Amino acid sequence: MKQFVLVCCLALFLFGISPTVVRSDDKETKTKEFVKKVIAAGGGEEKLLTLFRMTEQYNSGKKLVPPGKPRISVVEPPRYWWIGTKERGKEPAKIAVWAWTLGILTDPKSKIELISDINDDDKPLAGLRVTGSVNPALAMYFNKSNYQLARVDWRSHFYRFSEWKEHDGAKYPSQCVIYTRSSGKPWFFHEVMSIERLKKLPEELAR
Repeated sequence: MKQFVLVCCLALFLFGISPTVVRSDDKETKTKEFVKKVIAAGGGEEKLLTLFRMTEQYNSGKKLVPPGKPRISVVEPPRYWWIGTKERGKEPAKIAVWAWTLGILTDPKSKIELISDINDDDKPLAGLRVTGSVNPALAMYFNKSNYQLARVDWRSHFYRFSEWKEHDGAKYPSQCVIYTRSSGKPWFFHEVMSIERLKKLPEELAR
């Protein structure tokens, strides 16, 4: 019996196999578990916002200027965003909305993996990288204590989210500040004042 154990140990050594190596399927399982917690923190997959009207206020510049410019939008991320009856066309902000509504994490085309934690604004955050459904890759960072979205890094900007609210079972961050990644300085301030879930697209709008 001792000889058999010695032979097995020798084989593990010779072939470079370690019993403590983390298998790729273990990482995939951990990723799926983390995504489930994120979706639950957003109210659950059935409650995520997919078509909705939002009343907003916003301003561009380096400082928040209350109350900001008012706007009413109808959004169906990631493809559509109407202001009035005009669809915005190729607009990166659609992807940002898709991220904070968490829909990007439920898309079958999304390939999701855990990435290194970061500290942002003195907060420890856990991260996910999303590819497949978005190009270039998009990084999402979540509060470790409650799994709520705190930051998104995409293209040349990063977005900080705060002030969570709830509508019809869906939980969402009502405030967002956009920063330029190269300088780390803010340039856009956005606040969602109210949200209305829509069962169908309003008649005056067209996909």
